[in-house]
Amino acid sequence: MAAATGASSVAIGCYHFAEGVASVPGATDANATVDSRERFYSAIFAGYGLAWIQAARRSPISTGEVRVLAGIMLAGGIGRLISVVRNGPPHWFQDVLTGIEFAFPAAFFALTAAKKSGG
Repeated sequence: MAAATGASSVAIGCYHFAEGVASVPGATDANATVDSRERFYSAIFAGYGLAWIQAARRSPISTGEVRVLAGIMLAGGIGRLISVVRNGPPHWFQDVLTGIEFAFPAAFFALTAAKKSGG
C-alpha cells in the first residue's frame, strides 16, 4: 500500500508538473502565477511520492516514517476542507481527493498501530 501510494503520487506530481493548471479539473481561469505555483508544488508532490517509495523499500518498514507521511497527506485533506469553508465547494473531483486524503491516512494509522501492538 505504501509503494502504491508513492508510485501514484510520483505519477500525479509528474503529470501536474508537465501540464500545469491544465491538469486541474475546473481551473479554467487560472493565470500564470497559479500555473507557476501548480508546477512548483507538483514537483514537491512527486518528491513526496519518492519518500513513500523509499519508506516502502525498508525492511522492516518504519512505522514512524509511515505515520509522518500519512500525516502529511491528512494535512493536505484538512487544507482542502479549509478551502471549502473559505471559498465554497470545488470541482467534484476535488471532493473525491479529499475523501482519499482522509481515508488513506486513517488506514495507514490503523496499520501502524496494529504493527506496533504486535497485530
